[in-house]
Amino acid sequence: MTMTPERKVALVKEYATKAGDTGSPEVQVAILTERINYLTDHFKMHKKDNHSRRGLLKMVAARRSLLDYVKGKDESRYATLIKRLDIRR
Repeated sequence: MTMTPERKVALVKEYATKAGDTGSPEVQVAILTERINYLTDHFKMHKKDNHSRRGLLKMVAARRSLLDYVKGKDESRYATLIKRLDIRR
């Protein structure tokens, strides 16, 4: 099952930098990470699903771009985000 609206709201609340924040890089990276983790598990069962794999690669690239942006702005924010989301880098 894909991400539920309740889970998305929970991610926004958890990673928001201020009240009403839905578009900060931290929130966007958290949502992308959740979707990437779901698709990674999906591919363990459905190895030949190449159409979804393309979407996964696009999400990974988008997350990488957002993380590079955060790293360029503030290295400590980047380090804490990577640690909180448990992303290898």
